[in-house]
Amino acid sequence: MGFLSPFIFRLFLLLSSPDPSAAISIPLGGNAYQTAGNMLEPVSPQGISSWSHIDSEYAVYFYLEKAARVSLALTVQPQQATATLSARVGAKEHEFTLRPGQHTAALGSWDLEQGYQSLQLMAVDREGSHYGHFTDLVITPEEGVNLHYVKDNEANRFYWGRRGPSVHLRYEIPENRSFKWFYNEMTVPEGQDPIGSYFMANGFGQGYFGIQVNSPTERRILFSVWSPYQTDNPNEIPEDERIRMIRKGIDVYTGEFGNEGSGGQSYLRYPWKAGVTYRFLNSVEPDGKGNTIYTAYFYDPEMEEWLLIASFSRPKTDTWYSRPHSFLENFNPLYGHVGRKVLYENQWIGDEHGNWHPIGTATFTGDDIARRAYRLDFAGGAEGQRFFLQNGGFFHPHTEIGTAHTIPLPLKEPQVSMEALP
Repeated sequence: MGFLSPFIFRLFLLLSSPDPSAAISIPLGGNAYQTAGNMLEPVSPQGISSWSHIDSEYAVYFYLEKAARVSLALTVQPQQATATLSARVGAKEHEFTLRPGQHTAALGSWDLEQGYQSLQLMAVDREGSHYGHFTDLVITPEEGVNLHYVKDNEANRFYWGRRGPSVHLRYEIPENRSFKWFYNEMTVPEGQDPIGSYFMANGFGQGYFGIQVNSPTERRILFSVWSPYQTDNPNEIPEDERIRMIRKGIDVYTGEFGNEGSGGQSYLRYPWKAGVTYRFLNSVEPDGKGNTIYTAYFYDPEMEEWLLIASFSRPKTDTWYSRPHSFLENFNPLYGHVGRKVLYENQWIGDEHGNWHPIGTATFTGDDIARRAYRLDFAGGAEGQRFFLQNGGFFHPHTEIGTAHTIPLPLKEPQVSMEALP
């Protein structure tokens, strides 16, 4: 089978399968990651296409709704030289050779358990410059089984799928009141803070406020407000719809952002630590002139004081605090296979008269990738006295989208002297 053309290979799969519809082709462009190697040879939308170093390793992830015996094969772009590789699922390993002109590589039969599985690919030897350009993993079960994976690249879903599912907690607050303040305490557990993580604590109808892991050496506190003008390019925003910076804290950068909406952005490079609980406070208040003022504060536990991040004015907006929420996302598609988790507690919403109201109920939601069940490695809800969010790492089981979760109402109001805030 090593020299079959893609057409003959697919025909073979269909004819040899008890259920001709059972052959499932998983595109590596949306479901594979480089998991090891000293050189970055990342997966492209076309699959594994730049593999030249022997220490590079890759993994393809997929979810089975039930245990199944399957045949596995890889679709390959033909190359000029021979390469030897190894495939592994769990404890079982299979060595195979790619020869010049080969379009497919059969990997034999495997017994797979229910849940997430990963096919690991490792290099053994090569005669040419590359170990192979792999585009798809073809799975043929002996009996019908449903699989979950990133199925298509419509709307750039390979990119979003490799980032992983974004998940949110939408907090329930009293109705028919005008709220100005939102207070939240957030802890990232140790070992749950990989590169690319955005742990968003205090979201509102027009922006968000939280902490990021930007690189091995840089971490940030981020506060952003969207412009009322909808665009992904900040240069397109008309002058009268731009976010205005009113003031900012010491060493805080302010500017504009794009790609996922556009607006005003501020961040402070700050070496926050996993395992430490941080306090977040922000306000939303109309100025009576057709604008709304957004201000964010972060409590530094080492300095024992509140830090001003920034205050922005949003034009053509007349609103109080709306849609308090938190979310967890990975913004780096190279790290979508790594897990992350965050804990939230002691949430309070403050009204315009200075009264605090405790929060004890939140609804769990997810993004397009989660709602389509292209990725199922997401969870959220209540964990003891705290809410939590979790994504990435291809764990299971998951939490159902749209479910409501409750924790005991917090009893101690935030100890914040509003007059003393910077």
